[in-house]
Amino acid sequence: MAFMVRMNESQSAVTEPFTTPERAEDTFEGFFGRNHARLLRGLYLVTGNAQEAEEIMQDAFLAVWERWDRIREMDDPTGYLFRTAMNRSRSRVRRAARRTVGRVERRDAFADVEDRDTVGRALAAVSPRQRAALVLTEYLGYPSEEAGKILGIKAVTVRALASQGRAAMKTELESDDE
Repeated sequence: MAFMVRMNESQSAVTEPFTTPERAEDTFEGFFGRNHARLLRGLYLVTGNAQEAEEIMQDAFLAVWERWDRIREMDDPTGYLFRTAMNRSRSRVRRAARRTVGRVERRDAFADVEDRDTVGRALAAVSPRQRAALVLTEYLGYPSEEAGKILGIKAVTVRALASQGRAAMKTELESDDE
């Protein structure tokens, strides 16, 4: 707090406290005005959702407002605001992940068996060379060069066989649907 020296009628010095009017950049309102649009845009890019970005921004500004007397004295109050907002965003993601961890999607075992049977019948409809190329490249994930070494043929031949096999399987699967 600053002190002002005032002279009274008898010219003796009397000191009394006075406050200087706050500059706009020192007020929370000024801080909010300078930072809210930029923070909202940044949070929108992080969350991909305008409403969620707005909520996180409001939470972050509330946290800063509650501690404004200390925060405005910091070297970088804007950095503190953005760090607070990012922490709030990460907390929301973690909470959402915890809520969904226990929820396991139940698979239909009968549908899985039916799918395997359908794929098995479609694979049986292609030539043995095409089937080998498909299994090595699509199911086992070998690159065509490695699959070619395993089969004793060129990589380009593996790619051609796999392509022909996919086309034949597609035709077989479409005929099953009819």
